[in-house]
This record gives sequence, structure tokens and C-alpha cells, in this order.
Amino acid sequence: MNIQTAFTYITRSIASLYPPREAANIAHLVLEHITGLSKLDRIIYKEKTMELSQQAQVEQAVEGLLQYQPVQYVTGRAWFYGMELLVNPQVLIPRPETEELVEWIAADVQIGEHAAIRILDIGTGSGCIPLALKKELPQATVWGLDVSAGALGTARNNAGRLHLDVHFEQADVLDERATEPLPVFDIIVSNPPYIPENERSGMQRQVLQFEPSLALFVPDEDALLFYRRIAQLARHKLAPGGKLYFEINEALGKEVVALLEQQGFRQITLRQDIFGKDRMVRAEV
Repeated sequence: MNIQTAFTYITRSIASLYPPREAANIAHLVLEHITGLSKLDRIIYKEKTMELSQQAQVEQAVEGLLQYQPVQYVTGRAWFYGMELLVNPQVLIPRPETEELVEWIAADVQIGEHAAIRILDIGTGSGCIPLALKKELPQATVWGLDVSAGALGTARNNAGRLHLDVHFEQADVLDERATEPLPVFDIIVSNPPYIPENERSGMQRQVLQFEPSLALFVPDEDALLFYRRIAQLARHKLAPGGKLYFEINEALGKEVVALLEQQGFRQITLRQDIFGKDRMVRAEV
């Protein structure tokens, strides 16, 4: 099997699951991971015979893809904010819209010229948000909090690989006693679970079967559960003038703003992503 035949094999194998362009993109990601060659190099060396171990990896990758495993879990890698992160089914795959949240925070900090600040990310998963903020704001003290020991293990591995000094702590944000020992921060950010359980049936099989439900879903009767609790925490753990940032369910922008108003936050801003969807909120204590 050479590189070109491997590419054809992957795309044809998953043709029934993905549109042609997406299947090709997946094949490119798999082959780049296995061979270490860029797309251009793979075109130049398309007749190069792959090692037997690499061919076995191709077979294993196709097997996973046919079971609807996301390509990021197949390769164990995902790109976020210019960083290659380790990912697995214990953590959500980082999404591009979350990069916009990081950019917003970093821009606010730089405009304010307060680089040596304290930042807490709640529900950190792979560590994508705090690691990106530490990369962008190296003088900041950055923490990541998660209830999942598996997620924190992945986040710590990512921090080690990227040589970024982020402190990770295990705690359930819904447990007031567990979060009481946390210090005071200047910024608290969170991309919490926000998908109602009744929306499961409309979601992609790749997400439902492999991404962690713990990080996705909230009860139908209380879609704002995590926003409410994190806002309460922020009232106690943000320094005067500190800011709270949320990534939100696009359908709940007005509701999140109203909740923050009720809790006494000020200068609340609802912001849309590049697709024009309500996606982020900023508020100040």
C-alpha cells in the first residue's frame, strides 16, 4: 500500500458516512498523523510504499471511523488556537467558536494592560481555554477546574507537552463546599454543559457515541443550571471589577443575560460568533 492507495482506501471506506469533501479531509488528517508528512509532501511522495506498521494504523483508523468515531479521537489530536492538543473520549473536541471566546478575553486583557492577572476556567476538559490564554498572556496566573479526573489527566498532559504553566484542580462546581477553597480571580471563564437532554435525538451520532455526556447535557427543566451556579461562584470569587465570560447555547442568549442581571452583574455584553449566532457573554462584578 502506497500513500495514494491509502488515501483512496480511506475515502472509499467512509464514503457512505461523509460527503466527498469531508471524507477527503478526514483521510488527509489520518495520513498526516500516521506518516508525519504534510499534504504537499504526500502529493510529491504519493507512490511511496508505507511501512507495515503504518498500513496497520490505516486499517485501525478506518475501523474506528466506520464506527462513527470522530477523526480527532482516531488520531488522538485536535488543533485549537494554533496548538496541537491531545484529545480522547474523556474530553470534548475543541470547537473553533471557542477560539473566539479566547480571543475576546485576550483582547480585553491587553487593552486593559493588566497582563499579570488571575484567570480561572471552569469545566476545562482538554485544557484548551486556559492553555490558549496562558500562551497568549504568559504573565497571567491561569487555573483550570473540572470534575472529571480523566479530563484533568488529559489537560495536564497537554500542558506538559506545550510547556505551559497552568494549574489544574479537581472539583465539582455544583458543590459549594468543593469550590469554597478557591482563591480570588480577575477573570472567570466557562464553556459549561448547555444542551438540554431532549435535544439528544437531533445530534450527530459521532457526538452522542463518543464525546462525554457529562460535558454536554443539562436537565430539560433547568438549562441554565451551570450558568446560575457559576455566576453565583463568580460573585464571591471575582475581584472588584473582575469579569465573567461564558460560551452559551445560541438559543439562550437573552436568558443568560437576564440571569446575570438578576444576580447583580453589570456591563453585560452578548456577542455573536462569526456565523452571526449568539455565542458569548461578558459581565462585570
